[in-house]
Amino acid sequence: MSRIGILGGSFNPPHNAHVALALAALEQLELDKVLLVPAGLAPHKEIESDPGATVRLDLCRAAVDRLEGLEVSAIEAERAGPSFTVDTLRQLKEEEGGSELALILGEDMVLSLASWREPEEILRLARIAWTGRAEGAEAIADRRERVAEVVTDLGGGRPVYIDFDPMSVSSTLVRERCRAEQPIDALVPEGVKRLIGELGLYRGGPGS
Repeated sequence: MSRIGILGGSFNPPHNAHVALALAALEQLELDKVLLVPAGLAPHKEIESDPGATVRLDLCRAAVDRLEGLEVSAIEAERAGPSFTVDTLRQLKEEEGGSELALILGEDMVLSLASWREPEEILRLARIAWTGRAEGAEAIADRRERVAEVVTDLGGGRPVYIDFDPMSVSSTLVRERCRAEQPIDALVPEGVKRLIGELGLYRGGPGS
C-alpha cells in the first residue's frame, strides 16, 4: 500500500518553504510521494491576485520539477465549485487504490479543523501531519498536546509532528516583491522565478 502526503493551498505562487515542507514530510513520514494540490476555487476566501488555477498548477509543476517524490495534482483545479478538502481526500482515496493518506497542515489549520466541512470524515480518510512555529522544547510539547486534543476529540488518531524549521517567506512577500520589481531569487525555486518572469505575473493589480 502506498503512503501519500497531501499538501494543499492556493500556491500563489509556490515558494521555497512549500518545497522544503513537502521534502521534510516525504522523509520524516517515510512517504512514497507528496502531492502539491493547488486549490481551484478556495471555499472561504478569494485568492488574492489570482492568475488562475491553470497558471498556479504550472507554477507548482515548475517548483517540483526533477525533485524525486514530489508531484502535482490537478484534482482541485479541475473540479467545478469550491475546493473542499473532504472531497479531495475521497477522490484521491478512490483514485489511488486505497493508499494511506497523510494530510499535511500548519498548526493554525489543524486547530481550526472543527469548522471544516465534515471534519470527522477528513480524519477517517487521512491522518494529520502538522508543523508550526519553532519555539522551545517545552512550548512545542504543549502545542503537540493541544493539537492532539483537537484531532482526537474529532475522532482522529494522534497526529504526527513534522520537524520543520519555518522559513521567512510567504506567497504574499513574493507577490509584493514582484510588484516592486525586486528580486525573488532567494524566495522561490528557479523554475517558478522563470515562469513568473515569462508570464509577467504579480506586477499589477488583481488577476495580473
